[in-house]
Amino acid sequence: QVQLVESGGGLVQAGGSLRLSCAASGLTFSNYAMGWFRQAPGKEREFVVAISRNGDSTYYEDSVKGRFAISRDNAKNTVDLQMNSLKPEDTAVYYCAGRRGGATGLRYDVAFWGQGTQVTVSS
Repeated sequence: QVQLVESGGGLVQAGGSLRLSCAASGLTFSNYAMGWFRQAPGKEREFVVAISRNGDSTYYEDSVKGRFAISRDNAKNTVDLQMNSLKPEDTAVYYCAGRRGGATGLRYDVAFWGQGTQVTVSS
């Protein structure tokens, strides 16, 4: 059974940094594009970033460009999200996500979700 398990969420002040990690199991990790979504209270889940199977291509939502950085380690079956210059509007539950094939399709088609990890940014 495929499992995605997030960690690293927490409370941070505006302007601070946080690093999320997602550990995958039950799949051939290198066959899957990976990424992150987030959902704030009272809002729909939104796409944040995706990374291609070999890590060569990344796709960021405009509001996080220059602040967030996604990376993956196919030897460890992990994908991370480094978040810098955090803003209160980044407060949300962050979900790891994956799909077989290309990363450009992740924002539209997710096969597997993690359980989510809370990120709270105080002003």
